[in-house]
This record gives sequence, structure tokens and C-alpha cells, in this order.
Amino acid sequence: MSRKIWSRRSSISPEFVDCSVLIYNGKTPVRCKITEGKVGHKFGEFAFTRRRRPYRTNRGKGRKGQK
Repeated sequence: MSRKIWSRRSSISPEFVDCSVLIYNGKTPVRCKITEGKVGHKFGEFAFTRRRRPYRTNRGKGRKGQK
């Protein structure tokens, strides 16, 4: 059973344990499996709204100002 959740500020209650929910992150729903350890937390803690960007370095160009 998969339920859609739009309210990220709602608390996770024990009735959701062992359920799979779809939490809306502002763009697309994110699938999350609810376990006993997540009870009492908010749904929004498990659906990130920001993208992770890897740290990039300039390779092969060398550093500017290096003598």
C-alpha cells in the first residue's frame, strides 16, 4: 500500500510502520519506507528538497598565478 503525503510537517504515527509512502518534495513524490525508528519524526525529514552537487575541480589547467 502506497499513500501520498503532501504535508511534510505532519508527524509520523505508529500506524504508518511497515508502510511505503510517497512524500512530495515540491517537484516529485519520493518513496520512503516507514520503520519504527522514524516514528515521532516529521515526513519532511526523509524527502530532501535540494539537489546534491559534487565538488568539481579544474583538472589539467593548472592554477592561475602559480610560478
